[in-house]
Amino acid sequence: MNYTELAPAYIRAIAPYQPGKPIAELERELGISGIVKLASNENPLGVSPAAVAAMQEAIKTIALYPDGNGFELKDALVKRYGVTHANVTLGNGSNDLLELAARAFLQLGDKVVYSDHAFAVYALATQAVGATGISVKATADYGHDLPAMLDAAKSGKVKMVFIANPNNPTGTFLSPDELLTFLRGLPPEMLVVLDEAYNEYLPEDKRYDSVSWLKEFPNLIISRTFSKAYGLAGLRVGYALAHTEVTDMMNRVRQPFNVNSVAQAAAVAVLHDADFVKKTFELNQRGMLQITDGLTKLGLKYIPSFGNFVAFRIGNATAMYRRLLELGVIVRPIANYEMPDWLRVSIGLETENAKFLSALKQAIGERK
Repeated sequence: MNYTELAPAYIRAIAPYQPGKPIAELERELGISGIVKLASNENPLGVSPAAVAAMQEAIKTIALYPDGNGFELKDALVKRYGVTHANVTLGNGSNDLLELAARAFLQLGDKVVYSDHAFAVYALATQAVGATGISVKATADYGHDLPAMLDAAKSGKVKMVFIANPNNPTGTFLSPDELLTFLRGLPPEMLVVLDEAYNEYLPEDKRYDSVSWLKEFPNLIISRTFSKAYGLAGLRVGYALAHTEVTDMMNRVRQPFNVNSVAQAAAVAVLHDADFVKKTFELNQRGMLQITDGLTKLGLKYIPSFGNFVAFRIGNATAMYRRLLELGVIVRPIANYEMPDWLRVSIGLETENAKFLSALKQAIGERK
């Protein structure tokens, strides 16, 4: 018997999400050391010392179930953003929150709008519940075309829209005025998930208070994560802020204890560690300039990015990706985002960025 046929057709049609290649896997495959991983947009500074101390304390009670309601973490978020506990949903990373939104509100026959070249999980979460995704053509600079997305959202049976700001993998940014115009153009019964996983990397002059928008837009869900600037990717913890009725539905489909006790403790600690986040931002700004200057010197086109990564265009990207692996540098191919001639590189430490640029220069030279 073919047991795959027991699954619904829309599940069988899913192409699983492919994460960045781990360092250990490349070490096993090629038998090399000194590998630099710049594939998954992780924090090159590692973990906040405050988070480490909090984790060590939390381990003492690891035999006990975590607080299923995440009171202390929610309380820290409430004090930070001026919301209530009833506005907060905790997730096993922000991916979990995107899926919770889909599971809570979408069903077979519903439609969901998102942009071309936007985060792959939007399509996966949509398809996993039997809804239909509408991918809207991006702008010429690979960003979200909000007017076109608004037209698509009004095409009928659309219940949800996913927007990433900044967007992964392109790094493009939407101004608050653009977002507000879009939100005000939608009917109130249409939910908007605003994915702000890279929010902490925005320069001061680009930052905006999306949380205050919840008072005007009860159909808005803001998703954020501790995996990027906060350096807790391995713990998987994120949060969503939304209207109480929306939060209530998301919590009804949330798994009990979906955020473990160590993750909760670390998130509370790093949320208060402003110095660590400031160092992370400053390192990213310097590294972004280092890498984009290097790409320019190599004559390569890149998309100006507001995240902690850069997408750059290069001929035969698949072969280049493999050659960089051989040279001990892991970047991310993004052909699955309909960008087959592009690679994405995360911003690392100065030495890691330098190794990437040196390996890229060598690989380009070998082609000539």
